[in-house]
Amino acid sequence: MVWPNAITWFDVHLRLSSTLVLWREFLRHPARVGAVLPSSSWLAQAIAATVPLDSQALIVEIGAGTGAVTQALLARGIAPSRLIVVERSSKLCKLLRRRFPYLTVVQGDASELIRWVGPQDAVCAIVSSLPLRSLPDAMVTAIAAQMHELLDTDGMLVQFTYGWVGASPLQTLGFERYKASWEWRNIPPARIDVLCKA
Repeated sequence: MVWPNAITWFDVHLRLSSTLVLWREFLRHPARVGAVLPSSSWLAQAIAATVPLDSQALIVEIGAGTGAVTQALLARGIAPSRLIVVERSSKLCKLLRRRFPYLTVVQGDASELIRWVGPQDAVCAIVSSLPLRSLPDAMVTAIAAQMHELLDTDGMLVQFTYGWVGASPLQTLGFERYKASWEWRNIPPARIDVLCKA
């Protein structure tokens, strides 16, 4: 008998191999990776739930890591043609391309988003898993400027953080937070900020 929600050996293998790649990248670049475990399915689903389905505009995911949020966005019903995934690590990009061969996966730096998404493209949402609190201020400023330029006037920026209190660094860089929620089941627990242009 096959159980409909049974975890297959492939699922276990995928999770373990993804976690190992993330650990290696964290050991090489702890400030850039910012996490030793992939985002939980609870966190990924909570992030994906904030993204609008009623638009045909692009969604840009930055700092995709092992693809937990990517998978949740697709499961929510985001068409692959609407999703552009950006990841800096070549090893994580390779993993993402194997997992999602039908997606546009770009190996690049979030401070150069305009290189892959033109200002003429409508972007209704940017989903960021970047560890902004551990990045240098100048880099965060450059990333925020790129996100601000790409995002539609009424678009949203979704950023999660392990910092439970205080303002998002993006709130001093042209964005205002209009919603925050917490996902306590993630390890560690995370806050999800939804921001718009100020």
